[in-house]
Amino acid sequence: MLTPSQTTEAAERLGSGIGEISDYREASRPGWTRDVFSEAYRESRQWTLQRMSDAGLEVHTDDAGNIVGRLPGMNPNAPALVTGSHTDTVDGGGRFDGIVGVLGGIEAGRQLRESGTSLGRDLLVVDFFGEESNPYGLSCLGSRAAAGELSTGDLDRADYRGVSLGESYSRFGLDPAATLGSHWARSIPLHAFLELHIEQGPTLEQRELPLGIVTGIAGIQRLLAVFTGSPDHAGTRPMTDRADAMVAAAEAVLAVRREGCGAPNHGVATTTRLESESRSPNVVPSLVRMTSEVRSVDADWLSGAKGRLAEEIRDQARQHGVDVDFTWSTDNEVVQTHTGVHDTAARVADTLGIPWMPIPSGATHDAVHMATLAPMGMIFIPSKAGKSHCPEEWTDFTDVATGVTALTQTLIALDHTELPRHV
Repeated sequence: MLTPSQTTEAAERLGSGIGEISDYREASRPGWTRDVFSEAYRESRQWTLQRMSDAGLEVHTDDAGNIVGRLPGMNPNAPALVTGSHTDTVDGGGRFDGIVGVLGGIEAGRQLRESGTSLGRDLLVVDFFGEESNPYGLSCLGSRAAAGELSTGDLDRADYRGVSLGESYSRFGLDPAATLGSHWARSIPLHAFLELHIEQGPTLEQRELPLGIVTGIAGIQRLLAVFTGSPDHAGTRPMTDRADAMVAAAEAVLAVRREGCGAPNHGVATTTRLESESRSPNVVPSLVRMTSEVRSVDADWLSGAKGRLAEEIRDQARQHGVDVDFTWSTDNEVVQTHTGVHDTAARVADTLGIPWMPIPSGATHDAVHMATLAPMGMIFIPSKAGKSHCPEEWTDFTDVATGVTALTQTLIALDHTELPRHV
């Protein structure tokens, strides 16, 4: 346990680190933008490497671009403990999402080393490559590769410029073929994975709680609906005699919202984009594409939502004389945290006297893919006003320090805790 002065020092060090890495951003974009494959991201990774080294970690970058800092344990052959997150951001993003988990893991390694606390197994602190969404429609690039879930087909995905993901890897200095072969299960046995992260929602702050222990991570189903009507002159075609694809799409936007509002447990539904093929202001829209998603930690509700939305949207479109085709894709399935990791984190929080609550995650994380390699858990700390993925994103540095204390002590406890794989 840290003394009050050591806790203050840790909070100041964490705050300083967050400030320093935030300087690496794309000046032409709003907020703290650090997209994967950008020069700002490339430069920030050198900073992260140095930060890990300064904390006394042995650092290397794997074939998938993941930066890994190792704190050696007493038995290097024992399955390793892993913690970490990511340091890339969304366009116009904030300074805490992902960064807290990486700097928190580095701080945990520093505290263990400086206090002379020896773990029985190695601790790996990871800055996972490219966690955020990108023009290739594939998030969590580094953790997907580590889990053996990145495919040749994924490398062929092209962005809006026609540049493939594989080409972007090459331009960034990473070998696409080697990335496909970086499956950790072939070389790194793991004991447990624990990720520290900001909540990205308002619950902890509203309940005045410093800690959340995650119960599960929402599954994400994404929908592309294409509405096909009939083009007509917008000034002469009577309102009652139109097949207006935009009207049908607008009805669908509201249907998506109603589905999310009616979720019995944690469930949300969002439409993010409407695109009309017509660019003329005096033509009735005949082809409109709608991009939406539904998320929940309730797999049954998530599955049912797909069917209900398809039926309602199709029925409403028919009333407007419009056809609609659906394409659903799965970003990730619902993933429950490991009860052994969750319960260990809860016991540690109780022992430390830190109030906490069980909480689901509506956002996806690298933890989703690491769960295929090891028992997985997550610790949340509060987000001011629940804001995230925006410049206003903020978490008090004292809350970050509290989260790091819980993270460090839970890693120590997990070091000697038996964790059955299928719990």
